[in-house]
Amino acid sequence: MSKPHVRVYLDDEPAPVIDRELPTTLTLDTRKLADGPHRLIIRAENQSGVEGIEEIPFNVQNGPGIMVGGLRPGSTRRGTLNLTVDAFSADDPFDPRRAEARRAIPTWVWVLCLVVVAWVVFYVATMWNVPAQYRHTPTYGTPPAASAPAETSG
Repeated sequence: MSKPHVRVYLDDEPAPVIDRELPTTLTLDTRKLADGPHRLIIRAENQSGVEGIEEIPFNVQNGPGIMVGGLRPGSTRRGTLNLTVDAFSADDPFDPRRAEARRAIPTWVWVLCLVVVAWVVFYVATMWNVPAQYRHTPTYGTPPAASAPAETSG
């Protein structure tokens, strides 16, 4: 019987990144990889020589994050497109002007605002009339008339 070992391959490279006995560790420096999709293929062999394979797809994003406004993936457009393009890097110092994409307010935010306003109008309209049992309480009733100062003759 042989000792269990593992071979790890990156993308379609024919040579393994590591070929070691188990257990082991692997340090993968993604800064040496191009941005985009990659996959790690792990081939482990147990003491009996039976091999198991695990494939792990992952994305590398070491370059700046790119935001495009005005075009969604898979959308169909015609005519002239006006797009906004911006890129953000984790290495750049924080700049509040670049913290958010410069885009229009999403429709769902407007709908949510309208729902809240409609609820407030409904609530005020239904609570405008104080129920009869509370009309004469100190909270809702009219304040007692202040006693008029006594006139003195002088």
